[in-house]
Order: sequence, then structure tokens, then C-alpha cells
Amino acid sequence: MATIKTLLAAFTPSATKSPAYLAGLFIFLSLLAGCQSPKTPDEVTTAFWEALIDDQLGAAKGYATPASRDLVEREPYLEEASVQTGQIVINGAGASVETVITTSATDETDKTLTFNTVLAKENDQWQVDYQQTLINISNQPFSGIIRSLKALGDIFNKQLEQQLPLIEKQLESFGQELERQLDEFGRQLERPAQPDKQSPYPGTI
Repeated sequence: MATIKTLLAAFTPSATKSPAYLAGLFIFLSLLAGCQSPKTPDEVTTAFWEALIDDQLGAAKGYATPASRDLVEREPYLEEASVQTGQIVINGAGASVETVITTSATDETDKTLTFNTVLAKENDQWQVDYQQTLINISNQPFSGIIRSLKALGDIFNKQLEQQLPLIEKQLESFGQELERQLDEFGRQLERPAQPDKQSPYPGTI
């Protein structure tokens, strides 16, 4: 196979004005772009997850099937993650690729999530069936922990939002009571000291 350097050398400056040169250059660039786009199920899988990790939702949706593109959204747990692919199973117009996502946890240890990315071949191109892939992810224990933590966070935020007016009212009441006590303490300091009662001399009535 000719290298890129060899192909570029074929297009000499003397031929830059030739229509054949322009047509050849167009075909060359098209072939080069075609070679760079992911073709195999594992290439599409890697490109899809790397786009999600890099928060490039538009690119990620481009690798998903039209029916599942609306499900593709930003996943916070993928920040600073990495992806690897393993066993590939192709069955006609369907395929599954073993996928390993490694995330950095807060306790400085790595957490891995292993599942199968499901793909479908549409218009002679492999695309990620994200709906079926999400079903596979939801069956993994680590995924359950992530979703549970997210659910707890949502519940906590909702409860805090509901309790916020009560907390503000209690703080206001506490401030008023503290101000009242400080005023009372100040008034006590301003009062003249009462003279001590003298004890009668012994033997007197």
C-alpha cells in the first residue's frame, strides 16, 4: 500500500493547474478521510466512548443509531475516564463489543465498569445502539452504585430546597432572640449598682 508521503509526491507542483490533478486530489482526500473514519465495531465503540469522555456530545451522537441518539447525554462519572475494548461478536447486522471503562474515584483508586456495547449496522455503517447498551450498563453492580449516589444527591438537594424556608425562619428567630438577650444584658449593665445592706452591730436591735 502506498504511503501518504508517496501519494503526495505524485501530485507535483507542475500539475497544480491540471483538471486531472484537482480531480485526483479530491479523490485522494476523500479516500484519506474514509480511511480515518471508524469502520469496525470496535473502532466505532472506541470513538463513541472517547467522544463521551471528552464531552463531545455531537460527535458521540453521530456514532449512535438515529433511534437512540436522544438518549446520549453527558455522564459526569466519565470525567477523566479511559476506555478499552475486548471481545467482538458479530451476528449479521448486529454486534457487541466488550467495553471496559476505567474511572478515577475520589479515594484515589480506579474503578472499572465492564459491559457490552451493542451496535447495529445501518446503511452499511456500524452504529452504537445506546438504548440496549444502557440496559447492559444498568445490570452492572458498579453502575448501580453510581446511579444510587446520583439519586441520593438529587434527594438531598430536593429535601434541602424544601427545608430552606424553615431553616431561614429558624435562623431569623434565633437572631431576634439573641438580639433581645443582648439588649437586656446591656440594660442590666447600665443600672446603678445597689449598695450592700450593712449587717447590724452585734447586740443591737
